[in-house]
Amino acid sequence: MNMIKVSATSRTAAVAGAIAGIVREHHRAEVQAIGAGAVNQAVKALVLATGYLRLDGIHVSCVPEFADVTIEDKVRTAIRLVVEPEYSPNNSEAS
Repeated sequence: MNMIKVSATSRTAAVAGAIAGIVREHHRAEVQAIGAGAVNQAVKALVLATGYLRLDGIHVSCVPEFADVTIEDKVRTAIRLVVEPEYSPNNSEAS
């Protein structure tokens, strides 16, 4: 599965569509952002994707994590958002 990498200039609707599509197909999506602007875009996209998926009866949860990423021989700290469907008795995806 590919990591969805978000920058400060990423279009939130496009990222949201990617998140929703990957969750539908693979039941898990990972979104990575470095910097405040990128994290802002990633979180806004996550909110949109949650709405898209809810229309399909898929309720998701998100676990934020820190990740060390090496860029041009420098280690940077990224925020990684792991998005997965919630499986509960009230969720139509559970079975």
